[in-house]
Amino acid sequence: MQVKEFTVDQKLRLDKLVAVMEPEISRSQAKTAIENGAITVDGATVRPKDVAAIGATVHIALPDPEPIDLTPEDIPLDIVYEDDDVLVVNKPQGMVVHPAPGHPNHTLVNALLYHSPLSTINGQLRPGIVHRIDKDTSGLLMVAKNDHAHHSLSEQLQAKTNLREYVAIVHGNFKEDEGVIRAPLGRSPKDRKKQAVVADGRPAVTHFRVLERYGNYSLIACRLETGRTHQIRVHLAYIGHPVAGDPLYGPKKTLKGHGQFLHARELGFKQPTTGEQLDFTAPVPPLFAETVDKLRKQAGLPVDKAI
Repeated sequence: MQVKEFTVDQKLRLDKLVAVMEPEISRSQAKTAIENGAITVDGATVRPKDVAAIGATVHIALPDPEPIDLTPEDIPLDIVYEDDDVLVVNKPQGMVVHPAPGHPNHTLVNALLYHSPLSTINGQLRPGIVHRIDKDTSGLLMVAKNDHAHHSLSEQLQAKTNLREYVAIVHGNFKEDEGVIRAPLGRSPKDRKKQAVVADGRPAVTHFRVLERYGNYSLIACRLETGRTHQIRVHLAYIGHPVAGDPLYGPKKTLKGHGQFLHARELGFKQPTTGEQLDFTAPVPPLFAETVDKLRKQAGLPVDKAI
């Protein structure tokens, strides 16, 4: 049995409040738990739409989650490179990287396990995963096939010697041609499902340069110096240029797509055993390319340029 408690500090209907305060519990799960009497306020049963008083205690008693069975799955992979130590995969938009509550299977890890042995350092649910990209971000990801490779790739990330460059379509027209965003990131105090720039957050640095301007939108490249959760998305929203299509940090009126127009285009690192420098590039997905061409046409720019 999982038992949690928190003190109410904001006026929200209870099912939404629980989802905000306990990000691993979705709003629909909170609603069901409230209706089943598993969530109470000051010892009393409540309804999902009720708003608890500030200072009240919310008690949550949920059954332990069923263990996730990490099963290899025969899912096609776009493998850009492979040797005895590492894999480089071009992850499609919409694919979750590793299993988690709500996504127990059909992930990149399930597909990788079918293809190859993976490192064990990150535990049962994240074998081989050295770094992640969001579900609706596409692009290049390096994967460790053994623990030696995992240690080496992790050390390169910590030493900031690897290359991770993204391209993004963002809202607005930049005044500058390039810049550096240095702003610490942590959990948002207003919405626990989000990250935010906070004074006591972890250091985060994003370098950007403008590739093309379309008036209301811009095409930019972003190079990560650090790799915090949602870093590029939060940093760009912070400076007033949220990623187009971003459902979490962007405006509702945006470009139509399947989530944020953000693609991990370039990846570079040293091969863990030989020390050889390896560099890879992956083209943006078709919808991304089509959207850029539409913006180019509207701005009177040539459409036959590579992104």
